[in-house]
Amino acid sequence: MQGVNGLHHITAIAGPAQENLDFYAGILGMRLVKRSINQDDPGTYHLFYADAEGHPGTDLTFFPWAHMAPPRMGHGLAVEVSLEVPAGSLAWWGARLEKYGAKIDEVTSRFGDTVLPLVDPHGMRLALVESGASAPRVFAPWDGSPIPVERQVRGLYGAQIWEREAAPTKEFLTSALGFQRIGAENGWTRYGFHGAPGIVDIRETPDVRRGAWGVGSVHHLAWIVTDEQHQLVVRAQVEASGGRATPVIDRFWFKSVYFKEPGGVLFEIATEGPGFAVDEDPAHLGDTLVLPPWYEAARAEIERVLPPLKMPVAAHETR
Repeated sequence: MQGVNGLHHITAIAGPAQENLDFYAGILGMRLVKRSINQDDPGTYHLFYADAEGHPGTDLTFFPWAHMAPPRMGHGLAVEVSLEVPAGSLAWWGARLEKYGAKIDEVTSRFGDTVLPLVDPHGMRLALVESGASAPRVFAPWDGSPIPVERQVRGLYGAQIWEREAAPTKEFLTSALGFQRIGAENGWTRYGFHGAPGIVDIRETPDVRRGAWGVGSVHHLAWIVTDEQHQLVVRAQVEASGGRATPVIDRFWFKSVYFKEPGGVLFEIATEGPGFAVDEDPAHLGDTLVLPPWYEAARAEIERVLPPLKMPVAAHETR
């Protein structure tokens, strides 16, 4: 059995695109590495925030569907996204977030990690994590960030999901995707990888209703495969475990396969490359609207319906 190689990206649903950009680039200091469109809904932006080079595993992306209602929180959803920050930085981050009006909770401990929960401007639950056992990760600091290099977000840490029945999902994670059980604590069970970043915390919630997407919810979790051959092997394992996987879909910057895990959370397996620099100068990632080649003929119409975006004025911190 060939497992996945950790987290590739997480995609969520946002409200107005400019407010999303102001928070993730202006306040959290992540780099907008790709300004593109939802390829299944080309009248909507797809905004990608990551480290300076857009490495897989650092990439949090958004569909700004401002017309949608808030989500119905419940089982079958990812209910929180966590981002890794350097050790000893949470007090600094808490002060910065409070300064800019973000809603934060008290610092807590989870599985040996120190965690600062917060809520983004559109209601999505986030957590900044100082990991007690961080897996090695590739990270390129962004010189243009308002955040000093020693405090910048390092990448994705993981997600929490609610399940009506946890057992089928736990079996699927280990048998189809190669996750390993890390531990259990306070009603949550953690799964992840040795040597690769990306955890899933599962909570069984049989008494809550079925969840539904909305503004401020996670849309899907994407896991890394090395290349197309690896992707087809994992796709076959997903189907052998009862999953219903899509054919391989070319997203231009990577290739994707989608399926729902047994509890209903949408998963993706995505190739490492070719990456975001395949069609832009690395020094200018995210500066302009970039379309996959098959959408270039419709550029004028797409640009007409997308709202203008302005990069936030950097709210620099020096300490």
